[in-house]
Amino acid sequence: MNLFVDRMIRAAKLDIHLYEEVEADKSAIGQALGVVVLSSLAAGIGAISVQGAGGIIMGTIFALIGWFIWAFLTYVIGTKLLPEPQTRSDYGELLRTIGFSSSPGLIRVLGIIPGLQSIVFVAAGVWMLVAMVIAVRQALDYHSTWRAVGVCLIGWVVQILLLGLMFAVFGGGAP
Repeated sequence: MNLFVDRMIRAAKLDIHLYEEVEADKSAIGQALGVVVLSSLAAGIGAISVQGAGGIIMGTIFALIGWFIWAFLTYVIGTKLLPEPQTRSDYGELLRTIGFSSSPGLIRVLGIIPGLQSIVFVAAGVWMLVAMVIAVRQALDYHSTWRAVGVCLIGWVVQILLLGLMFAVFGGGAP
């Protein structure tokens, strides 16, 4: 348990060595899953006044689905479309590093404090984005941070389009 907590703290501190460590540690997939779940639970608790208790469960499910999709998109974009010469990675490495990049999201639990929700969620979002860029840069062995930003940006746009298509096909229309 101490290793798990230590890793989450180091991930939130944007420690590049942590991202290299979990990239190489195939047994860290369960911990990465735990970080994603804890981060989404924190968001659900922080937004309970808006979403209610049901938002916690649905938010966790969507966070897990989003994590799998985001890691896959990042893998394809980063290794097939925009690799650097030294890029060597696999889907598991991206699941682990991106999972840990959700660590800063734990602060979203503070959104439960009246008047702080927006500020906390914006701060957590920016912090998580920076952590994700670092996670992607390390997992894909990039020298360029800007390339990692580009991969994250392209992946985000593709994910939004895919989610929009899914909602349109499966749940967006009237009966």
